[in-house]
Amino acid sequence: MFPRLKVAIPLAAIAIVACSSGNDAPMTPEEIYASEEGQDEHSYANPAEARVTHVALDLTADFEAERMIGSATLDLETAEDAEEVILDSKGLDIREIVSGDGRQLEWALGESDENRGAPLTVQLGGAEQIRITYASAPGAQALQWLDPAQTTDGEHPFLFSQGQAILNRSWIPTQDSPGIRQTWEARIVAPAELTVVMSAEQLTPEGENVADGGADSEDNLRAWRFKMENPVPTYLIAIAIGDLEFREIGERSGVYAEPSVVEEAAAEFEDLPEMIDAAEQLYGPYRWGRYDLLVLPAAFPFGGMENPRLTFVTPSILAGDKSLVSLIAHELAHSWSGNLVTNASWDDFWLNEGFTTYFENRIMEAVYGRATAEMLADLGWSDMMADVEDIGGLEHADTRLHLDLSGRDPDSGMTNIAYEKGAVFLRTIEQAVGRERLDAWLRGYFDRYAFEPQTSEGLIRDMRAHLFEGGEAEEIDIERWIYEPGLPENAVHVTSARFGLVDRAIASFMRGGQTVNVGWDDWTTQERQRFLNGLPREMRALVRGAVGERRLGPPLCPPRL
Repeated sequence: MFPRLKVAIPLAAIAIVACSSGNDAPMTPEEIYASEEGQDEHSYANPAEARVTHVALDLTADFEAERMIGSATLDLETAEDAEEVILDSKGLDIREIVSGDGRQLEWALGESDENRGAPLTVQLGGAEQIRITYASAPGAQALQWLDPAQTTDGEHPFLFSQGQAILNRSWIPTQDSPGIRQTWEARIVAPAELTVVMSAEQLTPEGENVADGGADSEDNLRAWRFKMENPVPTYLIAIAIGDLEFREIGERSGVYAEPSVVEEAAAEFEDLPEMIDAAEQLYGPYRWGRYDLLVLPAAFPFGGMENPRLTFVTPSILAGDKSLVSLIAHELAHSWSGNLVTNASWDDFWLNEGFTTYFENRIMEAVYGRATAEMLADLGWSDMMADVEDIGGLEHADTRLHLDLSGRDPDSGMTNIAYEKGAVFLRTIEQAVGRERLDAWLRGYFDRYAFEPQTSEGLIRDMRAHLFEGGEAEEIDIERWIYEPGLPENAVHVTSARFGLVDRAIASFMRGGQTVNVGWDDWTTQERQRFLNGLPREMRALVRGAVGERRLGPPLCPPRL
């Protein structure tokens, strides 16, 4: 077992809700765990009784059976009278559970829920460490097993995971809640011709020989070791296994990809060091060591995923002209908002994505200029309003920032409302108090809550204590922004002057059809996207056919995580 930094809040303190400091004082972690908004109904865990603080995985990737097989050893922080720990699981084949000293422990899987899976309850008998021997199911939701034909190069199989929001319980038996942060380590055994990467420090860059798999063995295997000393929410534990090569991009960043893609990816992302520097200048040091990217096969169903130290991205952003790298700025920004300070439950998903979308735009402004940032912000507003229309208008409850996802899959809250209304909220505050004050508060906010969970209530209290003066909070009406549907009248809509020309071209095109010259060849990707977004939906496919897929560039990324 590798040395690790064990960060735990005494459980006895969680039951205490301190009110003596006043309603505007920043919420402590103890208050957040005990608050109504800090309760995560998408997890069966009872962290006030027993909480997982560290996970040690020892797993073999069985590509033929499409299963991860092995064990997970969990370190626990328990209350004095704790008798059991409740874990999250979904489809796991549990084979044995023992204490750290090898005693057999009683356990039971409860009734399964469509969204949450089933509770795994373990009787502790005084144990503060348990080891679970298990296997994931062949259809584990978090794991995507690809045949060679589904990869870019077509030579070897590929595996990647996608844990957000509550899918990692399908391959890791632990407390799968964003508010329960855990350090972790892993030993992963895989076919020797493949490379294993994870969202953690790589301890064995070339892998290690496995005792039972020699050079002449049919099942020639290698083992790879990783450790994450910063406590993270479980959804950020990620793995990929495939035919991968690596290229450095600066001193602390680089890119993994299949051999035929890696050079193109390194060229596309050459501005990554400048993005990291811009992010640090805005909101403080990057606290995760390296920041690398993994370009996945096209089967990856999202634009990007902000796994610590190793962002997963779609190959669709390899446009050849850096026109889609705002997605990289977005995932990098998550290293502060989302990974460093995390929503305590999925009802507050906007705390991850709204802050990140605002931060992303500031990085893009610093690196590529204000005009580019304005176009991206204006496109974001359009994306938000399209989602508003799709869900039934501004009065719909799901246009709130703080949501009620009771009884629903948390993915139902992952819309552009969380991303873009959250960013507009921060831009509205920026206009009211000034960019300098907002930046100083954001930097302090990330410091105060580093490696901790957060709620909307906690955010409001911190803003009142550290950002607002006099009646500014009431003037902006921050509670209405967060807890009520719709867009307040003071919402700041950043508009792009360059889009004015595009909007006139849309009107001209609508009058004259495909015969009208709209200046397509001279436009940026963002201007083309604005044009397409401005057409009736039934016309967009016709326009793509008219101008040609090649001239449009790669498909637009799906909603980002």
